[in-house]
Order: sequence, then structure tokens, then C-alpha cells
Amino acid sequence: MTDIQPADRPAAPRLTSLAHGGGCGCKIAPGVLSQILKSSSGFPIPKELLVGIETADDAAVYRLNDEQALIATTDFFMPIVDDPRDFGRIAATNAISDVYAMGGTPIFALALVGMPINVLPLETIAAILEGGQSICAEAGIPIAGGHTIDSVEPIYGLVVLGLVHPSRVKRNADARPGDKLVLGKPLGVGVLSAALKKNALAPEGYAQMIASTTKLNTPGIELARLDGVHALTDVTGFGLAGHALELARGAGVRAIIDWARVPLLEGVRELAAQGMVTGASGRNWTSHAPHVCLPAGFADIEIALLNDPQTSGGLLVSCSAGKVGEVLEIFHRQGFAQAAVIGEVTEGPAGLTLR
Repeated sequence: MTDIQPADRPAAPRLTSLAHGGGCGCKIAPGVLSQILKSSSGFPIPKELLVGIETADDAAVYRLNDEQALIATTDFFMPIVDDPRDFGRIAATNAISDVYAMGGTPIFALALVGMPINVLPLETIAAILEGGQSICAEAGIPIAGGHTIDSVEPIYGLVVLGLVHPSRVKRNADARPGDKLVLGKPLGVGVLSAALKKNALAPEGYAQMIASTTKLNTPGIELARLDGVHALTDVTGFGLAGHALELARGAGVRAIIDWARVPLLEGVRELAAQGMVTGASGRNWTSHAPHVCLPAGFADIEIALLNDPQTSGGLLVSCSAGKVGEVLEIFHRQGFAQAAVIGEVTEGPAGLTLR
């Protein structure tokens, strides 16, 4: 039997061709998820559990003592890009972000790996894991273990643990009327991923997509220490509309977004006009629409962008008006040049208004 030489091996399939969805666009639609969870009965909640599932926050937080609370989160998904190392980097950045969104410092991670072993070369799988390890190294944490399975679709992600002082935990449910809303990263990752899957994304578009999705949301640590920062969350699979709604519902307030001030990745609106939008965007809007008030003439393209699923998206901050300058300074100093004030919080029925 003749050995197969490397040049004779069949080409590895595109990672995105093996997945029915990619990145945070894989999330179960918020309306469907609510139906699934509404009948679940919870275990009696111990007083030490500071944050649980009650407001769909980014992570669980458990008080260990007067000085430390443990943050625990997990996130995993199918490929959003074809480059295996980039896939691993994006997935790791996205998972670690939830710790930063609670105001915490990550301490270690566990890897979650599901791969079609008989379809993907082992070198490809190793590159995915190496990408994840590189981001963990950047965050200063080890991957201390994990779990692997042979699966039909490639899946990669992390369990991430972190620490925060109990008094500095930043929930998504503590916004206050009069607050300003600040967004840390521009929107449009879902649109770029849709263009990539259709072979319509230019190299410069791919470069900015990777730059955005592999940038750790480290400002969360410093923001949590700033008096006047009331609520934090990160914008991921439910889009800006969905995560702004979670913030508003949790605090019983109205989130107001000035759409013209929301930063977008370059070229995203043009790609959306060409039909480069994800199915998740439409599913998100089906769930969000009853709770969102749009201005007259708000175009379908803008609705798609408002609900565009962000993979490893930016932090959404609710802070007092007097602290906006300091919040923006923290973002800009840490390299988030497009961070911007995008709206405010008012009294009123819980929900979202665009203007």
C-alpha cells in the first residue's frame, strides 16, 4: 500500500462549510430561549450567589468572602472564520469577555472542544487550540484543563473563572435614569461574517473583523473601579438591540439610543445593502420588535444592523453623565478608538427607543 504524501492529501474543508451557523450567531433566539427556560425550576438560591440567571447577565458571581467573589462563565460556538488559529482566538476572546463585563479579572480557563475528527486534519484542530491559548496568554491566564468530544460540527470555547471584589461587581441590571450609554466597539461583525461565508469579504474587511473580535475587553476591570459606572454588559449574539433591552429590563428603565452616533465597522452598511446579513439578525428582531420603538422611516438595513449578532462585541456601559469623560478616556487609552456615547437611560416602561 502506497503512503499518501502530504501533497496528495485532500484539501481540508473550509471550517465555515462544516457549521450551520457561526460565532455568536449560533445563539438560540432570545424569544425561543425564554420559552425554553420559563418552566425550569430553580434550586433555592444561596445568599452567596450575587448574580445568577435572573437578569440574563454575562456570568454567575459567587461571594467567597468579604474581599473576593468568584466569576464563572462559559461560551462556545461553531466557526465564524475559516482560518483555524483565528477561530480559536475569536472564541477565546469572546469567552473571556464575560469576566471583564462583570468587572472582574480572569484567573484561568478550561477548554471546551468538539471536533469532527475524521473530517478535519489534526493540524487544523491543533491550530484552533493554539489560537485560543495565545489569547489566554495575552489575558495572563492558563488553560488548566477541559473536555473534548468527537462531534459533527467544529465547536470551540472556554469556561473562564475570574475574581472581583464583591462591592465592584457590575451587573447588567443596575442602570439608572439620567445615565449615559457608552459602546466600546463598533458594530458589524455579523455582516462581515455573512460576507465572508459568501466569498464577498475583501482582505481589509477580514482584517478589521479579526482586529475587533480578538481585542480583549480589558477596560471592564478599570471601569468597575470607577464610581458612577452603574451597569456593564457586552454586546454579543442578540445584537445591540437585545443587550440594550436586557439592560433596560433588568433595571426597569428605558434605554434611548441615538442611532446616528452608534459606531459601525467600515463598509458594513454597504455590505448589508447587498444582502450580507445573517439569519440570526432576523430571528433577533422577531424577538425584540415588540419591545422596541423605532423612528419613522427607519430602514430595513438599519434594523438588520441594530440586531446584527456580534461575536466578541464591545462593552455597553451605563454611567452617570459626569463620568462620561473618564469612561471614554479608559476606553481610548486601552486602544478602543471608536468607543462612543450612543444614548441615555430614562424613566419609563422598560424597553428600547431609537431616535
